[in-house]
Amino acid sequence: MEKYVVIIGGVISGVGKGVAAASIGKILKECGYSVTAIKIDPYINYDAGTLRPTEHGEVWVTYDGGEIDQDLGNYERFLEIPIPRRNNITTGQIYSSIIERERRGKYLGETVQFIPHVPDEIKKRIREAGKGYDISIIEIGGTVGDYENIPFLFAVKGMERELGKENVCYVLITFLPVPDHIGEMKTKPTQQAIKLLQENGIIPDIILCRGHKPLDMIRKKKIETYANIKSEYVISAPDIQVLYEVPLNFEKEKLGDKLLEKLELPSRKMPDWKEWRKLVTRIKKPKGKVRIGIIGKYLKIGDYSLKDSYISINEALIHAGARLATEVDIEWLNSDSIISKQLSRLDGILVPGGFGEKGIDGKIVAIRYAREHDIPFLGLCLGMQLSVVEYARNVLSMDADSTEFNPHTKIPVVDILPYQRELLKEDRYGGTMRLGAYAAYIKEGSLVHKLYERRFKRDMAISLEPERRGKVIPDTKYIVEKHRHRYEISPDFVPTLEKGGMLFSGFHQPLNGPRLMEFVELSDNKFFVATQAHPEFTSSLTFPAPLFVGFIEAMGIGH
Repeated sequence: MEKYVVIIGGVISGVGKGVAAASIGKILKECGYSVTAIKIDPYINYDAGTLRPTEHGEVWVTYDGGEIDQDLGNYERFLEIPIPRRNNITTGQIYSSIIERERRGKYLGETVQFIPHVPDEIKKRIREAGKGYDISIIEIGGTVGDYENIPFLFAVKGMERELGKENVCYVLITFLPVPDHIGEMKTKPTQQAIKLLQENGIIPDIILCRGHKPLDMIRKKKIETYANIKSEYVISAPDIQVLYEVPLNFEKEKLGDKLLEKLELPSRKMPDWKEWRKLVTRIKKPKGKVRIGIIGKYLKIGDYSLKDSYISINEALIHAGARLATEVDIEWLNSDSIISKQLSRLDGILVPGGFGEKGIDGKIVAIRYAREHDIPFLGLCLGMQLSVVEYARNVLSMDADSTEFNPHTKIPVVDILPYQRELLKEDRYGGTMRLGAYAAYIKEGSLVHKLYERRFKRDMAISLEPERRGKVIPDTKYIVEKHRHRYEISPDFVPTLEKGGMLFSGFHQPLNGPRLMEFVELSDNKFFVATQAHPEFTSSLTFPAPLFVGFIEAMGIGH
């Protein structure tokens, strides 16, 4: 019988439900169980693909081409398993599926209503996503008081009734504020969250209490009385220095044992946290430090900064830093206002992905500065395209551009993929980019080949659909990375660029059509590498992305 752990938020959003869900999954995996994670987003968007990063944070890309909520990134980073697009369930998907079935006559003339059809569709999707795993972690987005969460709470309560209480465990995550003018941790918002959850027929089995400080016994007892659960199931979850400490802190309160007890499961093996703990220690006690500038365009929303737009890049740098026992000090630089003085104090420059012409000039200024001053440079997606534009303009004296920013350029070194042009003519934007995992063949002798040396065996064992694998090229090694783009380096200009000194060190060979350039590097610089892919989406604490490790390694240690 499948088991489910349902994570529900109380009080406010943004208190770390995703990290808590991922940590719970990691703990249960360490106990010997196969675990997957499911994120429920109550918005009516079909998926996250057309959402602005400043609206909802980073769009995470799955191996099978899904554009989904960034919390799925935490799940993959902690669980180190590929999580497919079906594991992100939205209200838009639920209603779309029901309406489509009704139009096709699949309800056989029934009156289609909120109950039972909406909860039934939710339950069906949850069980399909969890099929084949011992335990599924379900995170319901938002908070318990949100109107849009009612159908999902109703559905998981129905699953408890159908499967039995021993197969569903509810975890409520609340926030306990300490108002400045009072100076005391307040439990009243948590009491309200418990009450709202009980009104939906759900009594939490475990309560995780987020806060700036640890929860004391007085507050624990107060919550115990109000929630009618033993204080040992009220878990303190204070702010911490390192994200990856969360499962270690949970284990100090024996959260894994409590979850298994509620699910009536034995522990299959003794958890081994030795390697995880060692890497966390390296993050907390580094031997060196580097300063990296990320030249972004999705950094502000109103008067506030929003780093969630690039959360996977941030985490990938932390992973690489842990491998090298190096602290990574990130300086977020708005590409609309780049000046040389800002760049001169950096040990490395990273230009991430993005869309549209806003801030492009600043990114190109940063790329040129990195190339001319031999500062380690890493370009991702748009960062690769702009590195080619910059080189063509300033080294090869070409009046080059991308058709994304200048549709009428006479030298389009970056151009839209042909089939993408047809899709955009039909206004088909959502879910239509080149998305998901694709193989890239790597040229021997290149820096990229050296960096990926340890990944070849693992990546070449990944099962890919034919169009993602591409044509088989004998005696050539390939790696697998995730993608999210419409534009590519134009194959018409590759010979000219290579003759002028650029090395395209990796490519994808489609079943039909010309090669697509995946990696570029400059051999005269100590580290100038860019990729059309998003390697940050395959990085984890124990398996850091090779390009990020090489990037930091090129800066040296002890700055």
